[in-house]
This record gives sequence, C-alpha cells and structure tokens, in this order.
Amino acid sequence: MSAYTKSALSFLRKPLAIAVLAGTATAACAAPGTAPVTEADVLAAQQAWGNALVQISKDFEQGGIDQARTTAQSVIDAAYGYNLGPVLFKPTLTSVPQTFRTTAEGALAYFVGHDDDFPNDSGFALKGWRSVEVDNAALFIDGNTAMSMGNVSITDKDGNVTTVDKTWGYTRDSEGALRIVLHHSSLPYQP
Repeated sequence: MSAYTKSALSFLRKPLAIAVLAGTATAACAAPGTAPVTEADVLAAQQAWGNALVQISKDFEQGGIDQARTTAQSVIDAAYGYNLGPVLFKPTLTSVPQTFRTTAEGALAYFVGHDDDFPNDSGFALKGWRSVEVDNAALFIDGNTAMSMGNVSITDKDGNVTTVDKTWGYTRDSEGALRIVLHHSSLPYQP
C-alpha cells in the first residue's frame, strides 16, 4: 500500500489524527466514543473512501492483483465496520444470489474479484479509476451516527464518468474511528 493510501486511511483509524486528503488538512475524530460525528467527519470519510478506490485501481495496474488485494483489505479493515457485525453493503453491480455483502470477504471479492466463492465479481475497484467526486443530497447526523445520500461520480483513466446513487451510514466505534456500517449503491434509474 502506498504512503498516500496509508495517510488517507489514517483518518479512519486514529481518533486524534490530522488526515491529509487531496492536499488539504482536515481535523479527524476527537476522543474515542465521546465526540459526536460532524459533517467534516463524514466529508473526510467520503474523500478517504474515494482516494482509496483510486489507489486500489492504481495498485492493480502497477503491482497486479496481489497488491490490489492487499490495499483493498486494508481499506475494508480501516473504513468498514465488519469488526462490529454485519455491514449493510449493497454494491452497484451485484446480482442474486450474492447481491448483499454483509461480510468482509464479500466486500473484498466485490472490490477486487478473483474469488471462486464470488464468480460473478470482476473487481469494481480494478477499472482504472482516477478520481471520485461526492455530491451529497443530504446528511443526517445524530450523535455517534450519520447517514449520507447523494451521487458519486467516478472517472476512469480514459475520462469516462460513471455516476451512481450512493447511501452511506456511519458509526463511531469504541476507539473513536468512523466506520461505514451501511453502503448502498445503485445506478440511477433511467425511464
């Protein structure tokens, strides 16, 4: 994993850290389990997720599936709340019978594919992504939890943009890290 990815993911792991995301400093979480989630926390977590998605893609191009898998596993461990219980994860491009990815293994397979237990997964994070923009329609914050809903636009190395509807739910764990516990993504409805 690159130093940049480690820096981006440090926001999610270290309660009193300053995370450097996209060249700007953002104050991270306060004391473990005590500080309520803020809008800045959510925006920084979204930016870190986008930066990590791009890094997985670049690591795949530069070091192959093993490097991409290592980075993706680090992202899942740092960003998602699988250590707290099942995560309510419905990725964009999944189908029956493996639509929902409530385990870390299912999430890893979605992001990087190459898993015989998930034969339909080609690796969403391996598609040459270069940038991610989040446009929140709304945020709901209540104490140690937050939810966001909006569009995420992801640009690949050829300049093609894919926009998805995305809902994230977050909770602060006992160490003060903000964890994704809900992640629903779908393609916008086209009548």
